[in-house]
Amino acid sequence: MKSRYSVMELRQQESCWGSTPHDQLLIQISDSFAGLLLVVIGSLLFMVAFVKDREFQGIFAKGCIFLHFSMALWRVYFERRIEDLAHDLPRQLVGDFVLALSWVIFLVYSWREKYD
Repeated sequence: MKSRYSVMELRQQESCWGSTPHDQLLIQISDSFAGLLLVVIGSLLFMVAFVKDREFQGIFAKGCIFLHFSMALWRVYFERRIEDLAHDLPRQLVGDFVLALSWVIFLVYSWREKYD
């Protein structure tokens, strides 16, 4: 019974890592890219929280919008080709666009404050 369980476990583990070496490489790159983006965004948000200049915050918000759209493009062009990552694609795309929309709302709010 134990050998059958380990074979099933190995098949499940192989399916999580992709079926070809190319898929495995894309999964690793995708995970690394996502982790790097989280670290960069977190550190930048921490630094920007102490900046009082409205113009800089607007430029930063535009950069974040660009970053979220580039992440969505990455998901559409690369992650959808890998069947192990493709099932999460719609949820992650919605998340990317909602985060970009939150920065757009921030820009609209700051523009409204600026021109009132």
